[in-house]
Amino acid sequence: MRPATGTEDLLRLHAPQVLGALVRRYGHFGAAEDAVQEALLAAARQWPAQGVPENPRGWLIKVASRRLMDQLRADEARRRREEDAARLAPRGAFTAPPPGESRAPADDDTLTLLFLCCHPELTAAAQVALTLRAVGGLTTAEIARAHLVPEATMAQRISRAKAKIKGVPFRQPGPADRDARLAVVLQVLYLIFNEGYTATSGDALHRADLAREAIRLTRAVRRLLPREGSVTGLLALMLLTEARSAARTGPHGELIPLDEQDRTLWDRQAIAEGTALVEEALTQGPPGAYPLQAAVAALHDEAPDADTTDWPQILALYDVLVRRSPEPMAELGRAVAYAMVHGPRAGLVELESLEDGLRGHYRLEAVRAHLLERAGDLERARAAYQSAAKGTLSRPEAHYLQTRAARLAP
Repeated sequence: MRPATGTEDLLRLHAPQVLGALVRRYGHFGAAEDAVQEALLAAARQWPAQGVPENPRGWLIKVASRRLMDQLRADEARRRREEDAARLAPRGAFTAPPPGESRAPADDDTLTLLFLCCHPELTAAAQVALTLRAVGGLTTAEIARAHLVPEATMAQRISRAKAKIKGVPFRQPGPADRDARLAVVLQVLYLIFNEGYTATSGDALHRADLAREAIRLTRAVRRLLPREGSVTGLLALMLLTEARSAARTGPHGELIPLDEQDRTLWDRQAIAEGTALVEEALTQGPPGAYPLQAAVAALHDEAPDADTTDWPQILALYDVLVRRSPEPMAELGRAVAYAMVHGPRAGLVELESLEDGLRGHYRLEAVRAHLLERAGDLERARAAYQSAAKGTLSRPEAHYLQTRAARLAP
């Protein structure tokens, strides 16, 4: 046995691999997922006291397989499934292997499991919840707390998601739709990261656990697909963005905008890794949205202060981004860069073209307020700040916007 150190990290590392192994071997995603959760709880109780097994993944697969078979035997209605599962199980699956040998499958099913959790039949909310549960190893209670909903509500969401993918073959999509399915996987991981980096509601601006989990899962995907520029770019974007997290809030949790942050608090190690990944991603085929956004983030992170930010280069990157991936938030970022290069009034003209896609969105109003303030139109800026504050459910963001509006009061 090995010393029991980093048990939680070890369990999260192996959770998707163990679940993938059980689903591939026996099917029954819902029952297998429950069995894996029981095995993880057993490990969390035993390993700190008794030490980590030499083959932790094999241990978890063995325990989870036993729990799964117990579940199948306990339910008379599942007798036929039990017989099928028993036939599929390799000889000696439930006996300990000889010393130094392992029966744990060599394949890592993490990516296949991600494809299953991000099945197009599921809603985005269900994809996120199921990914955090099955691949991230978070409990239903942890996921519910992260999304500020009751545990029962989240349990129902996950249960419905499991039911919807019941019977879906456990295999990676074929070449015809692999890229589209991978794009969905990366979008779900990015949604998880964004919810962690800037919470859409509640008292906290930053939910570090969700941001860290998104980075961990994206690292896992990159280990499996090291030459995919979109994966490399997404990991770079996450690292370069999360590197600023320590400087984003003040002592009372108040939001500090990018141009006012203490850059000595930024994580230089994460910035160095992210920058290297950007350079790598840009060599892995024509750059898509994630590598281009990561390149923008790298330019912000490399600037010693706000005044020396290379805005012309950022604008050039946004020009490429909106041509290749026209999306409202990318266009809003381009409008900000355009204003920084050509002046606030020119930026306000650019905003007018975004009204249809972003009408009523608080971020559009917040950018408008900022540009109006820089242009000297303080009365309209104050109104726009107030409008933006009413549109966000995040208390730190609302407080920041209200404070900016109050500063402009006559």
